[in-house]
Amino acid sequence: MILICFGTRPEYIKLKPLMDKLDQSSRGNTVSYKTLFTGQHKDLVKHKANYNIEIQDGNNRLDAVVSSIMNGIDFKSEGISAVIVQGDTTSTYAVALSAFNHQVKVIHLEAGLRTYNLQEPYPEEANRQMISRITDLHLCPTQTAYDNLINEKAPGKIVVVGNTVLDNLVDIKAEYEYKVLVTMHRRENHDNIEEWFGEIDKLAFDNKHYEFCLPIHPNPAVKKHKNLLKNVKVVEPMDYNILLDYLSKCSFVITDSGGIQEESAFLRKPCLVCRKETERAEGLGNFSLLCGSPGELVQGFEDLSSLEMSGLCPYGDGKSSEKIIELLKK
Repeated sequence: MILICFGTRPEYIKLKPLMDKLDQSSRGNTVSYKTLFTGQHKDLVKHKANYNIEIQDGNNRLDAVVSSIMNGIDFKSEGISAVIVQGDTTSTYAVALSAFNHQVKVIHLEAGLRTYNLQEPYPEEANRQMISRITDLHLCPTQTAYDNLINEKAPGKIVVVGNTVLDNLVDIKAEYEYKVLVTMHRRENHDNIEEWFGEIDKLAFDNKHYEFCLPIHPNPAVKKHKNLLKNVKVVEPMDYNILLDYLSKCSFVITDSGGIQEESAFLRKPCLVCRKETERAEGLGNFSLLCGSPGELVQGFEDLSSLEMSGLCPYGDGKSSEKIIELLKK
């Protein structure tokens, strides 16, 4: 029995294609699974999991996530032989560590992403490096991620499968309307979120022929500044299908998200990445550009129009789940 684990909306979005494929092939499939929800995005994840963990309050949120998860899973009594964890959140690391402590195999989806800067992003870069030391099967999205793990002499089997988030997009047709999708939520941007929102609002004012739309993240550090966005259409977090519809119709993307970098490349939407570093460097200069500070936003937005957008999406072909299921069967 495999336990598929998620706690945030991005994790669920990237695991859902795999679960859907497992369900579709269940009659002739020897891979059985159950799900564990670790409780970070209660309002954003609509899935009835087999197991749920309640994150307890504590002086430090990251400590609370780890301690709650470490004390909340009983692998042996449930007959769990392996866990699938996705990405690089603290809950992902905690589940992997707990599995390792119980000698349960760890399968890491989206393995090998690196900036090699523990502060960019924090704490995700540390989480994914630590997960890689205790993983039995690394499911890498790209050749670069594979090379990172080979160079680190990571244990376990290392395979390139692409990114499962793109499996959601194979039937979507891209259009180009006067729309700009904006998302902003990362911890490293919280300290200057007012500056980011101020520059984004100015950009929207100076480009009124575009509709700038920002689904506001529920994190209080982000949400409390939404009133600064007077020229931006601020909406509540979108249902994923509605978000994909908007992404498929926009002309440009401004984001600090990881998944949206991949999705925008697949749909060939020029993407401005509001971060100093990105672990998804494969698309830089072709599908995306870095924007390291709010003061670079205007020039960065102008530069988006000159992106070549040539070649195939570097993050996968939309068939990752099929490849993973074949590996799981083995």
